[in-house]
Amino acid sequence: MGLFNKNKGNSRSKTERNEIDNKELKEILGNTALSTLRQGVDYNDLSGITVEFGYLFEIEGRGTEALLKVMTDMGTAYFAAQKGSLMRIDITEDIFALTAEKFLEMHG
Repeated sequence: MGLFNKNKGNSRSKTERNEIDNKELKEILGNTALSTLRQGVDYNDLSGITVEFGYLFEIEGRGTEALLKVMTDMGTAYFAAQKGSLMRIDITEDIFALTAEKFLEMHG
């Protein structure tokens, strides 16, 4: 079982659940993403930092799948969760929005 594999939330189907309203899971992912950021490089001040999710799903056999961004006073950092891991990814805002849209079309 990976770091983000939890079985909570409303069941959409037997194999996948949209967890976008799962506050606990969002806090875990957001805090984990924040812990990877470096002061002076990714942010100067923690106040005002926001986290936005493109999607957040639990998929049977795959675990948590999420796309999120952390917006700081120095810019935006993008992250993807898959197979129990959270990875920082190098994408643009346009790719973030398009990826979230396509994922939701396929799974939403």
